[in-house]
Amino acid sequence: MDFERQAIPDVVLIRPKVHGDHRGFFYESWHRREFAAAGIDAEFVQDNQSRSSQFALRGLHYQVEQSQGKLARVVAGEVFDVAVDLRHSSPTFGRWVGAILSAENHCQLWVPRGFAHGFLVLSESADFCYKCTDYYAPAHERCIRWDDPTLAIEWPLPAGVNANLSRKDASGVAFRDAPTFP
Repeated sequence: MDFERQAIPDVVLIRPKVHGDHRGFFYESWHRREFAAAGIDAEFVQDNQSRSSQFALRGLHYQVEQSQGKLARVVAGEVFDVAVDLRHSSPTFGRWVGAILSAENHCQLWVPRGFAHGFLVLSESADFCYKCTDYYAPAHERCIRWDDPTLAIEWPLPAGVNANLSRKDASGVAFRDAPTFP
């Protein structure tokens, strides 16, 4: 596996070694020793999967308690995946990084604790999977507006197309009003 640190170095794009032939392909999506050697020593407690239609935008989500690290990948389709640093002590506080994850490129994104996370579906639909380092805790979940002008995330939405949002995501708070981490 290749581990590529992003502009926010704690966020890592993982490119697995894919072995393929006329029958299909095989790759390891998780290998504890290799991830630990790359500085990702995570213990996962929950796996999640969602299916979303084109231009569905989920996020920016995080939990103020029971903060979750997430290892995200796409098993069908393509998304633009985003992580926003919410750690006040970080030199990259308030900055974001994004990466294309797809069934074709097999890439994964490691989003550590202390980040908000979201994605936009670019294909007709996408199946998005992610491992979590802590359990989902709805009482502690928060949502920042996907289009917050302070964050200025460059979502790859075509001109004239609106993001398809849930009620929760449409009512996210401004970054300046969001609880953050030390």
